[in-house]
Amino acid sequence: MSDEIHTRGPMTGIRVLEFGQVAAGPFTGSLLADLGADVVKVERIGSGDGMRSWPPLTPNDEQELYSENFASLNRNKRSIALDLKDPDHVARLKALCQQADVVVENFRPGVMDRLGVGYEALTKENPRLVFCSISGYGQTGPYATRGAFDVTIQAMSGLMSVTGESDSGPVKCGVPVGDFCAGLYAAYSIAAALLDRDRSGKGRFIDVSMLGSLIGISALQTSEFFGTGQSAGRIGSCHPRNAPYQAFRARDDYFVIAAGNDKLWRSVCDIVGQPELADQPRFANQLDRAANQKELAAILEKTFVTESAAHWIALMEEHGVPVSPINSFEDMLEDPHVKAMGIVSDLELPNGVKTRTTGFPVGIEGFEFSIRRHPPLLGEHNDEVFTEWCAPSVKQSA
Repeated sequence: MSDEIHTRGPMTGIRVLEFGQVAAGPFTGSLLADLGADVVKVERIGSGDGMRSWPPLTPNDEQELYSENFASLNRNKRSIALDLKDPDHVARLKALCQQADVVVENFRPGVMDRLGVGYEALTKENPRLVFCSISGYGQTGPYATRGAFDVTIQAMSGLMSVTGESDSGPVKCGVPVGDFCAGLYAAYSIAAALLDRDRSGKGRFIDVSMLGSLIGISALQTSEFFGTGQSAGRIGSCHPRNAPYQAFRARDDYFVIAAGNDKLWRSVCDIVGQPELADQPRFANQLDRAANQKELAAILEKTFVTESAAHWIALMEEHGVPVSPINSFEDMLEDPHVKAMGIVSDLELPNGVKTRTTGFPVGIEGFEFSIRRHPPLLGEHNDEVFTEWCAPSVKQSA
């Protein structure tokens, strides 16, 4: 890698207007902002993004509160607050849109059009605009106007049908993957559209659905159905085509091993003192072990429960078998490797409270993630943004 490191990101110079609420839109904006884009968050006067009220609400000495959930998705952004029902405010907003490279929004389909700032209206004046709409079900189709939250999309997408133990009820993923996968697809698609715009001179409309995003990451499960006609079921921490590849109970805690090939499987057999298991026909290869994994797990756990999880983790590491404790988020943040990654950054909230946040997690040669701006107060940058983006005479005093 080059020794030259700077904070000018690959998206520096790109102007983004984010009409984002809660998670999917704001996460998209945060990815672009972390890479250097000038992301301006457009919020409603008085209320702003609903996540501003989500706990933990951290007070300063004067008991001024600020949401750390909100801060995590809105660092490196600026905020303007407008009355989107006021024609004067909408006119000023349109002037900003003429200067934008990207608009990101995650309202229900039709809301932006009703406000007069939909794709068709804006591209008449700004044909280079990349306009990304994020919604639960997309802009067209019979469910387009339905409301959606992460849990309903996890259910609709099939994800909940494969999450949990075989004898459990429906279980959602512990993190909001519907929102965040949509945000990842959106940011990726925006970057691709900007690249194409440099060649064609024309922007594009991007329709990102949370449903489509979760279907997109379920390629192995859908291909299994295409090939067999059978839907995958819940198998807990196991793998449908590999074993031992799951969480196991030790004397004091659970741990995970992933013996992903025959060589690693033989190492596991040696570690537990049962080398003869490797030659049994029911465990001879990956598919055989997967077909008999409940029986295999029962055999292994009889040995695993005799020692601590740390004992087995150390032995697996010594023999090159991929292994891990099951960390809490506190455990993960204290892990020496996570610390060495430098993924945790100091963050000062607008009320002066010092906290921490997780930074942009991808290394890019010549670029070092930094927090250029604290997460904004509602409407903190009204005058500043209108002055910078528009003619000096166009100033917003709302």
